[in-house]
Amino acid sequence: MSSWFQISYVSLTFSLKSMQPLIRGVDMFDTVIKNGTIVTAYETIQADIGIEGEKIAAIGHDLRGKQIIDATGKLVTPGAVDIHVHLEMPIGKFTSTDDFFTGTRAAACGGTTCIVDFVERQPDETMVEAIAARRALADPKTVIDYSLHMTLGPNEIPILEQVSEAYAAGCTSFKLYMAYGLRLNDGELLRALTAVSHTNGIPVVHAENWDIITTLISQNLEAGRTTPHWHPRSRPAKMEAEATGRVIDIAAMVGTPIHIFHVSCDATVQRIAAARQRGLPVTGETCPQYLFQTWDAYDAPGVEGALPVCSPPIRSQSEQDALWQALADGNLQMITTDHCPFTHEEKATGLFDYSQIPGGVPSIEMRFASIYHKGVRTGLLTPNQWIDLCCTTPAKTVGLTNKGHIGIGFDADMVIFDPNVKFFVTANSLHEAAGWTLYNGLTLHGWPITTISRGEIIVDNGQLLGRAGQGQFVKRN
Repeated sequence: MSSWFQISYVSLTFSLKSMQPLIRGVDMFDTVIKNGTIVTAYETIQADIGIEGEKIAAIGHDLRGKQIIDATGKLVTPGAVDIHVHLEMPIGKFTSTDDFFTGTRAAACGGTTCIVDFVERQPDETMVEAIAARRALADPKTVIDYSLHMTLGPNEIPILEQVSEAYAAGCTSFKLYMAYGLRLNDGELLRALTAVSHTNGIPVVHAENWDIITTLISQNLEAGRTTPHWHPRSRPAKMEAEATGRVIDIAAMVGTPIHIFHVSCDATVQRIAAARQRGLPVTGETCPQYLFQTWDAYDAPGVEGALPVCSPPIRSQSEQDALWQALADGNLQMITTDHCPFTHEEKATGLFDYSQIPGGVPSIEMRFASIYHKGVRTGLLTPNQWIDLCCTTPAKTVGLTNKGHIGIGFDADMVIFDPNVKFFVTANSLHEAAGWTLYNGLTLHGWPITTISRGEIIVDNGQLLGRAGQGQFVKRN
């Protein structure tokens, strides 16, 4: 456990167990959350929370505040943290449907108070200039706080000396692809991982075997196998695992930690688990699409079969079951979304060639509640595991040191979560821009009713109170 987390957790443990308010020179706080059940990654307990300005200032009993939030019968959790989203991201001839306003609005309504998006450098930009350009796009629109991963593709290999400058600009995690046009070969992976290691940054990796994928796609198309049914059959689970094992081994040789994005299958889980058993600093995530859907969705008629196309693909029921077990056992460490939706019309452009369907699905709003619904209520996960997977470990992994936890000095990012309310999921009940959802018709038991960002209520009973531009760029180090 890192030192920042130990310090903060010690403060929380002291305040909760002693039940003495930590007042720091004030006897009335700006806001007090009273009568709720606080759920952290470590314990569940009854206490009040005092907020002063943008920070959590006290945890104890009988706190007084200028504003009182009554959380009787509710859970009080950290704001959820989603370290894998793609907002208004150009991908080929399309741009992902949610922009930085609609995407962060939806995130806030679903209890997420911080996201991490991506930067892709243009040929005439330095890495720092690319970060500045992405921030200029995001800053006027974001409702919640955000940070950025810097993408290192083949065009960045000749300028890896700029990695330290990107790090200094607050971009301390670096996306490496093993697929698509941005893929790196093994030598390039070695060079990129080494450069990131020298800055103490964290590489985050899309691991698939692109040569195998492109060969299978070509074979399928030549044989007339063109429908979305063949999408997962072109991206085998064993080859996802092979790529994962390969990049883990290269990272181990370099001596750098590594995080594996969007794990979709048990074979990849086993590679991550084996690495961790060897003491390697490897983490892995999965996403709601892999936990709620199966590859049968690709057999739906027309555009409905194209909507679930994402990569890695959604797989079989047995793979879904294995992912839930991996979360319960600690062999996967977090749940993100890889939120990257496209419209019906854009998805339909690849109906006669599944390889041309823009890949990506929306999940940014329903992630937090859906994991409570299917994980906690069924007994697959404890409430504390839910918070660890959706809030604490994501923040800790990428250096969001003031996020993902309820503790003295942390940002006052919190959620009042009603475990008894029912939320019926439709495209209209969500705030995402795609106009469709993979989870249409699902009734969730439990939903965030209040979202607080840096001490300010930004969502209350489904109403957005936050504003575009309120979110801040989080410079990590």
